[in-house]
Formats: sequence, C-alpha cells, structure tokens
Amino acid sequence: MSKYLTFGELMLRLKSPGRERFLQSPSLEATFGGGEANVAVSLANYGLEADFLSVIPTNDIGDAAVSELRRFNVGTEKIIRTEGRMGIYYLETGANQRPSKVIYDRAYSAFSLFAPSGYDWEKIFSDVKWLHISGITPAISEETKDASVMAVQEAKKRGIKVSLDLNYRKNLWKYGVDAKEVMKVLTSYADIVIANEEDCQKSLGLKCESNVEGGKLDQEDYRRLSDSLLEQYPNVKAVAITLRESKSADINFWAAAFNNRSEFIVSRKYEMYDIVDRVGGGDSFAGGLIYGLNQLGSDREALEFAVAASCLKHTIDGDFNRVTIDEVEKLAKGDGSGRVQR
Repeated sequence: MSKYLTFGELMLRLKSPGRERFLQSPSLEATFGGGEANVAVSLANYGLEADFLSVIPTNDIGDAAVSELRRFNVGTEKIIRTEGRMGIYYLETGANQRPSKVIYDRAYSAFSLFAPSGYDWEKIFSDVKWLHISGITPAISEETKDASVMAVQEAKKRGIKVSLDLNYRKNLWKYGVDAKEVMKVLTSYADIVIANEEDCQKSLGLKCESNVEGGKLDQEDYRRLSDSLLEQYPNVKAVAITLRESKSADINFWAAAFNNRSEFIVSRKYEMYDIVDRVGGGDSFAGGLIYGLNQLGSDREALEFAVAASCLKHTIDGDFNRVTIDEVEKLAKGDGSGRVQR
C-alpha cells in the first residue's frame, strides 16, 4: 500500500499548567508535538497509512517520543535514531487579551545537525505516494534546509505528490538565510500549498490587503492572493488559505478558502469561543485537507472536512488532533450543538 509521509522534527512539549504563566507553579506538563508529526497523527486517525520521517535521539526521551507516535498508529520505521538531544518547545497558553507564547529550544538538536547526505531517499520513498512538508523544517538549520530541498526534489523525480504548508516562523530563521530564498524553491516543487496571509507575505513576498491584526478579513483579497500565487508557481495545482479572525486568545472565527485554478471555494465559518488549545490548529487543517483531497468526492467536501477538523482541534489540549472521521463529518454537516452523546 502506498503511504503518506510527513517530514520534520518531533519535539518535547513543555507547557505551563492551565492558563498559568511560565513557572508560576513549579511544574510543566510534558507531551510531544511538532507540525509534521501532528499531520501524520491526523492522517493515521483517519485510517490512512501514515509514516513519519525524522531524526530522534537514542535516549529514554527519544524512546518515549517514538512510542507516542506508535500509539497513534503512525509508522516509525523511517525514523533515524542517533546520538544527540531532542528539540524542545515551551508553551504558555494565553487568555483573553494575553496571547499564548512559544519559546523554542531546538538549536543543536539531533534533527537540526543531521547531515542531508544521511537520508536514503531511494529507500525512504520506495512505498510513498504523498509527501507533506512545511516551512518549519527548512527554518531550523542549514542542514534541515538542504534536506528539505532534497526531499521535494527526490519526491518529484518519483512522481510523488507534495503538499507544502508555508508555516512561517520568525523565531526560527536565525542562521543567515532569507526565508523567501528557500521557500520559493520549495513552492516550485509543490502540488498543494497551504498558508495564511502572513505565510504568503513573509515566505513568498506576496501581498494581501486584509488587516489580520485588526481581525478583519476580506475574501476578495484572498482570491487575489491565491490567484497571484498560482500565477507565479505554475506547477502548483491548488492553494488553500486559512482565514482566522482573532478576536482574543479565547475567541477566534475560523474558515478557509481553496483555489484550484478553476474555482475559488470558501468554507463555512466557525465561531470558536473558550478555545482550549490552538497550537496544532493549522496542522489539523492540513491533515484534514490531505485526507479530503484523497478520500472525498470534491474539493469543497475536502475543504469543509479540513476546516471542521481544525475547529475540533481547538477544543483538545496537546498538539495532536484526537478526533474521528465521524466526529468531523458530523460537525461539517452542521451538528455543532455540543449536546451530550448518550
């Protein structure tokens, strides 16, 4: 069976309890997470054969990380184990007008230092039909940047579909390379691009007129933005743009648009109050979209499934989206009452 492969770094996630500030109490909640691993978990949850490619240290923390992926039925055979440290990120969950905060501690991790020549692409891609990668991976280090470019090039040589989430992270691009220089190359190899308006601006230099900071979004701006991306990158077959209106840390309005060159589709909008955890929300959208494009009957169905899946993720603590196809489909069809299921 052909597999779906995601490529990136799995990290130890250390979060302050509840809505506390960092070390307000002397404890941190330890779990695991990371953009591409989150997508793999979503795909596995939906019954697809999903593998994760990464470099994880050979120590007890690394063992626990691999075991966690296996618990969600994610294939771990392609993971490379080596000496070194595991990347970490610290999370402080915001509330009302206080935003959430992420601190990265992933410099000199085993993944960031691994030589690109160490990946056996022939073996890695032998049973793969779809590769998912994001702009997080090339932002980590020179080594991961080169490996990312090699991954998409080798995938395209083999006729493998590539989805790319632009995922701009300003706190990661620290090794002297402009994000646009790298992301334009990766985008040229992508079949499906996933982004928000900031990703398009900071990663590709595309402009959007909507003022996201003010919480106002104009759908026509996003039509023009996606048209511009498709015009500049003729190999891209479609682009999905997430539309998040942030009213506060607790209240977001959430939708998405999909431009497949023949039509511009806008999903229904979800009004999300009392958000539990928005980290991983974009990854849950990407996982839902990949599932939908491969398993559902139309691009509109795929888009609505992806947006509903991401909406549900905002109710779940942790990076991973622990939802079923049935739960997502019920919400996508309008059942969002939250009534007790008996």
